[in-house]
Amino acid sequence: MTYLNTLITGTGSHIPPKTVKNESFVKQDFYSEKHEKLSGSGEEIIKKFNEITGINERRYLSEKLNTSDIAFFAAQKAIEAAGIDKETIDQIIVAQNFGDVSHNSIQTDAVPSIASRVKHLLQIKNPSCVAFDVLFGCPGWIQATLQAHAFIKAGIGKRFLIIGAEALSRVSDPYDRDSMIYSDGAGASIVEGVEEDYKRGLLSFSMQSDTAEEVNYLFMGESNKPGYKPGTKYIKMLGRKIYEYAISKVPAAMQLALNRADTDLSEVKKILIHQANEKMDEAMVKRLFRLYKRNDIPENIMPLSIGFLGNSSVATVPTIYDRIIKGECPQHKIEKDDILLFASVGAGMNINSFVYKQ
Repeated sequence: MTYLNTLITGTGSHIPPKTVKNESFVKQDFYSEKHEKLSGSGEEIIKKFNEITGINERRYLSEKLNTSDIAFFAAQKAIEAAGIDKETIDQIIVAQNFGDVSHNSIQTDAVPSIASRVKHLLQIKNPSCVAFDVLFGCPGWIQATLQAHAFIKAGIGKRFLIIGAEALSRVSDPYDRDSMIYSDGAGASIVEGVEEDYKRGLLSFSMQSDTAEEVNYLFMGESNKPGYKPGTKYIKMLGRKIYEYAISKVPAAMQLALNRADTDLSEVKKILIHQANEKMDEAMVKRLFRLYKRNDIPENIMPLSIGFLGNSSVATVPTIYDRIIKGECPQHKIEKDDILLFASVGAGMNINSFVYKQ
């Protein structure tokens, strides 16, 4: 029997070299959503922030680079890792949320699309290589991967370049302490349809959008500091609402994906989850194990990068996967036939997950 498997055949990522430690914000004034200056010293605010998020530092783009640039860097590495001719790529799908945002500007630039810019930078001449973007919040890279999977099954294409890239430092409010969560980065993968005599690759998935009151959990709003650049909007979040939503909804979505793959949680080697908040990620995994009436969470089942890379939105999942594949996370290994569980949650509110056999 022959199976048309959806496989990730190459990965790449770009982590900006500029490191911004928590201590950099000690002298920064922060204001609440009620536009009131936060009390307490800078040291106290940062200490509490670290306890809640697990973040010690994050990465920012250099002034000369933009989202499309780092998407291109990650794409080059993925193409090289897959050992393919770039002219054979059927589609380039870029998950992003704000387009290019130049340094010292808050205006988003999404025309042409980031995917079109990446195709241009890669100097791909093939007009049949279609380039487009996906806006799906932080779960964008997973959603783009699922789109590639659907296109493969439908016979629309065989080889896809999937990228998640974002520069959240360019759209965050400097007077909102939540801005310390955000970072910049890009992750990419080559996704291909390959005929084989056994089943592996992307086995199953789940996805959902909740748009009642949840639609406003992440939004664009004016600065927390009264009178600061009126009319300019920055990324905002209702942190407590997002936390409660994520821990109540994401575990069930992951379980649904596992059920559809006829796979038990005990078979999962790694859970690659969006790096949004360390405590939130740990709570989601704990609740997933509870759904299986288990309290024995294996050590190192959930790789974490948020502590030193921050939350780079669509880039977190492909970046951590690439780092493990490339041997850059000594405590984590992914080997042939390992079962991986990918999952993400973000603006929309959107959730998605897929089960993957390496």
